[in-house]
Formats: sequence, C-alpha cells, structure tokens
Amino acid sequence: MSNSHPPYGEQPDPNVTPWSGPPAPSAGYPAYGQPGQAPQYGQAPQYAQAPQFGVPVPPQKSNRGLVIGLIVGAVVLILALCGAGIGLALVGNDDEPDPTPTPSATANTAPGTDTSSTPQPSEPPSEQPNNNNNAVTARYSSDLSSVCDGSPILNAATYSGPSTAKAYVFSNNPERPTFWSSKLVGSDKRYYAKSADFTTVSVVGCMSMVPGSEGAPKKCDYKASDGKSVSVSYISSRYQLTFFAAKTAEKIGDGGVVNAPATRCPSFISYNKTTMKAYAAPDSGTIEAALDKFLS
Repeated sequence: MSNSHPPYGEQPDPNVTPWSGPPAPSAGYPAYGQPGQAPQYGQAPQYAQAPQFGVPVPPQKSNRGLVIGLIVGAVVLILALCGAGIGLALVGNDDEPDPTPTPSATANTAPGTDTSSTPQPSEPPSEQPNNNNNAVTARYSSDLSSVCDGSPILNAATYSGPSTAKAYVFSNNPERPTFWSSKLVGSDKRYYAKSADFTTVSVVGCMSMVPGSEGAPKKCDYKASDGKSVSVSYISSRYQLTFFAAKTAEKIGDGGVVNAPATRCPSFISYNKTTMKAYAAPDSGTIEAALDKFLS
C-alpha cells in the first residue's frame, strides 16, 4: 500500500477507496490519473475524470462444456440401455430352451424310450479263454485229452450245438488217472473226425472210472515177451461219461455210465508188473450209443 494519507484531523473521503496501487492499464480505457506521479503529502490526491462507459456487453460463453456434458450423458444412456438389454437376454435364457441341440440330445428317440438309460447290448464274450492259465494249443489229436484235465484247447472248433459237432472220446486208467487213452468210434458216424482233422472237433467226451465199481478179478494166463508164463487179474468196472466243449473245457452234457466188462480174456493185454492187474476197457458199442444220443 502507499504511504499517502489525508491531512491529520481530516476525515477521509468516503467516495475514495484505499490506495492499492495503479491498476494495470487496459486496452481501450484512458489512463488513471497521471501515471508515475504520486500525490504529495498533505495534499488531496488528484483524480482524473472517471471514464465514461457504454452499455456493458456480456462476455461470450463457450459451448465446449455443454457439448462435453451432452456426450457424457449420451454415453451413460447407451451403457444403461446395453445393460438393460443384457439383463433381459439373461432372463430370457432362463425361460426359453436353447434352440441348438447338444451332442447328447435325443431328437430322434421314439416316444417312451430313453437311449441314455437303456443298456446297450454288450459285446459277445471272446471265444479265446485267455484268462485261463491252463489253456493249451493242440499239435496232435491226442492233445485234446487235456480237456479232461480242465485245459481248454485254443485251436479247437467252437461248439455251436450238437447237430454239427465233431467229437473225440478219451478214458483214463485207474492205476494212472492222469493218463488218457483215445477210444475209437465208427468212421461212418457223422461226428467222426480223423486224427489229422483234430481242429474241427468241438466236443470231447471224458470217461473216468466210478470209484468202488471194480468187479471180481478174472484170471487170464499169458506168455510174456521173455517167454515166461504170467497170470494177470483182469478187472471189470464202470465209467462215467461226461461231455465238454473242447474250446472252453466247460461241461455241456452227461453221457451216462459205460460198462467195462471183463467176461473174456483179451488176446492182447497191458498190465501192471507190480500188482499184476489189468482193467477192462469201456465198451465201444455203449460209447457210440451215448454219442448218438447226445449229438443227434
């Protein structure tokens, strides 16, 4: 502020505002007082005549703020509308089914059926008994006797019924239960198979002697290979005939009981040199009768 004050004892002019320095000159207005000359102490400040002003003109307002406000309002309105549209779409999906079928759709399912819960037919079991550790591959016709010991034959024919089956029959020896000998049947029988055609056989008949069925021994005299005379006890018995599927060693039927008669001494005989015993062979006619009945 300036140090100029009115004379002591005089009241300041109420129409004069305190001195705050000369205002910055404005273009188009006359100079305020005499620039550069401050009033002398004790003298009233000298003022120039107040400038005359015309009708004030209001300053022009910029439309930039209005434009920005309109743009912001429009963006907010668009976002609000989009949000409402998304909400409606989400609500609509809860009420209307999806027209696009899913991979599990059953559009072609007949009425009253449901393929999703109906069990499908399973694949037929494999003919190969690979889960049986006793399964063997036959190289000769005599190898099919392994069926009587519980071993399936991997390369045997599949049993599909008695009317077309080919069959072999084996019987054991009471003194050697694990030894099986082949029993021949007539070559004119439909179920007959040559030894070379063993892979066409689908049925194996196994005959085991019924325990305790031995009859009274019959004495038969023979001359041994060394020229000495020997006496052999020839024993009758009964055998149980059972039929098995060659490929699986599963039981498929019973052939009944087959007698092993010892009424006559055979011209040739095999006997045990220790016990001097020999067991009669099962009757061939009874074996064929049992095969005819089972495989008819």
